Amino acid sequence: MKKYTLTLVMLAAALAAETREVRAARPSRARLQEQAVEAMAEADSLRRLSALQSAEIDSLQHLLDRTEARMAARNQTNRTVTAEQPVDPEQAAADSIASLQLRLQRKQIESTFDTNGLTVLDTLNSGNDALYVILYANNTWKYVRNRAVAKDSTIFEKYWDTSSLFPYQSVDMSSMPQSVVIDLIDSTTSYHYPYKGAVNPRGKYGPRRGRRHQGVDLPLKTGDSVYATFCGRVRISKYVRGYGNLIIIRHDNGLETYYGHLSERLVEPGTWVEAGHVIGLGGSTGRSTGPHLHFETRYYGQAFDPERLIDFKNGTLCRETFLLKRSFFSIYSNAGQDFEDEIANEEQDKKEAAEKAAMRYHKIRSGDTLGALAIKYGTTVSNICRLNGIKSTTILRIGRTLRVR
Repeated sequence: MKKYTLTLVMLAAALAAETREVRAARPSRARLQEQAVEAMAEADSLRRLSALQSAEIDSLQHLLDRTEARMAARNQTNRTVTAEQPVDPEQAAADSIASLQLRLQRKQIESTFDTNGLTVLDTLNSGNDALYVILYANNTWKYVRNRAVAKDSTIFEKYWDTSSLFPYQSVDMSSMPQSVVIDLIDSTTSYHYPYKGAVNPRGKYGPRRGRRHQGVDLPLKTGDSVYATFCGRVRISKYVRGYGNLIIIRHDNGLETYYGHLSERLVEPGTWVEAGHVIGLGGSTGRSTGPHLHFETRYYGQAFDPERLIDFKNGTLCRETFLLKRSFFSIYSNAGQDFEDEIANEEQDKKEAAEKAAMRYHKIRSGDTLGALAIKYGTTVSNICRLNGIKSTTILRIGRTLRVR
C-alpha cells in the first residue's frame, strides 16, 4: 500500500512541475497587455521620428535654397562692383608694357608654306567673320583674312599713288615720334620671305664708300620666283629707270616693300596679294650688274635696313612686332635709290680686286738690294719704298717681306 501511495505522490509532483513550466512559457494576460502597450509606444516613437526626419529634410532643403539664393545675390553684387570699380591706370600701363616687351623679343618665325600652283578645294567659315579657312588639294590649309571685314581702308587711300614712287612729299617726318610700334604679323602669321638666300656682302644696307644703298641685294637666277613678304595691295608695278621692273606693295601696318630688277612683273596696281604670292620673277633689268633682287623696306617713304626684320639666309622673320626708330632711317631716304652709285661701287670693287690680284711680295734673302728687286719685278726703287713706307737707305733685314708690286 505504501508502495502505491509513494508512486502516486511522485506522479502528482511531476504533473505539478510540468504545469508550472507550461505556465512559465506562456505569457500571462497582464504580460500580453504590457507587450501590447510597449509595441504601441514604439510605433508612436517611430512615427514621431519619421515626422522629425521629414521636418529636418524640409528644413535643410529650405536652408540650401536660401544659401544658393544668397550666393547668387552676392555674385551679382560682386559683378556689379567689379564692373563699376575703376581700373588702376598704373597697373594697366605696366601690363601693356610687359605685353609689348614680350612681342618685341626676337623670334624665329617660319615662312608660310608656298600655295602657288595649289588647287583650292574649298573655303570654309572659321567661326570668325574676319577669317576664313582655305583647303588645298595637297591636304593642307591656312587661315586667310576676310578683306571685306578686316581692313583699314585709310591705309590704302591716304598718300595712295600708282604712278609716283614717292607720294609722301607733304609728310613732315620731323613730327614723327622717336619710335613707332609696328605689328608685322597677326594671328594668321602672314609672312613669306621675298627670296631665300644670304645677302650679297657688297649689297648690304647703308653707306659704302660714301655712297648710299637703301636696300639689300639678294643674288638669284633670272626667272627665280619672288614672293610678297606680307599681305598687302600693289601700289606700283612698272618699269622705273634704275630699278628696272619694280613692284611696290603697301601693307596693312603702313610699311611698303620694294622688289627691283625683276625680269617679269606678274601683278598690277590695285591687286590684293597674300603673303607668299608670286609677284614677279628675278632678273637684272635697270641699272644692274647681274641677276639679283634689290629689296627695300620703307615707312612713309623712309628707308631702313630690311635685315632688322628678316633673316634672309634662313628665310625667317626676326620678330612679330617691330619698334621702328627714327634713327633707323637713312638721311637720303626721301628719294629713290641711285643705282649709279651701285655701278660705281661695282666698278671700284673690280678695280680693287684686280689690284689685289696683281699684288706681289718678296721675302728678303741674303744679298738682296732694293735696286736688284726693282729690276727683278719690273718696278722702281721709289715705288717699292712707297708701297712699304720705307726709305731707299733702309737696311733690308733677312726674312722681312716687302711688297714689290
